[in-house]
Amino acid sequence: MTASRIDETKQFIPVRIAVLTVSDTRSRAEDTSGDTLVERLMGAGHVLAARELLRDDVPDIRALLMKWIAAPDIDVVISTGGTGLTGRDVTVEAMRPLFEKEIDGFSALFHQISYEKVGTSTIQSRACAGVAAGTFLFALPGSTGAVKDGWDDILKWQLDSRHRPCNFVEIMPRLQEHLAPKDRKRV
Repeated sequence: MTASRIDETKQFIPVRIAVLTVSDTRSRAEDTSGDTLVERLMGAGHVLAARELLRDDVPDIRALLMKWIAAPDIDVVISTGGTGLTGRDVTVEAMRPLFEKEIDGFSALFHQISYEKVGTSTIQSRACAGVAAGTFLFALPGSTGAVKDGWDDILKWQLDSRHRPCNFVEIMPRLQEHLAPKDRKRV
């Protein structure tokens, strides 16, 4: 991985992040992937805005995502789990229809990083990302290693307002410019 490009002359802006673990087999006590995300995002100076663990169920996942997308105190949602190929892996099916714009580069970069660590097994992940009503949505695989890869090598940098030449934080105010003022989450 290339060195970070942090401009120390710029101000760090904390982002409000919700963490969703999707699993039929884990309880909150066993949610090491969710714990890893929370530890890393708070360690980076961001705010944990919400945290939930849901079973692999499209209507339940989508309902929670829609609630979080509408919440003015949530800027980003990061999910872990449910991105594989089995019949119960439904996070992508719940999340992707909510995207106004898909962030194709996230998946491409995630797979590039993952390939370096797990080889061709990365092909079994459907990690994805997009924007919905001014909220960034990221779906990571459920393994702790994949969560570390997604955060440490991509999200840590793109959610840092000081990262150059560009980052997600600096475009947040413009994500809803296509919506009428009455439909915007943040005015």
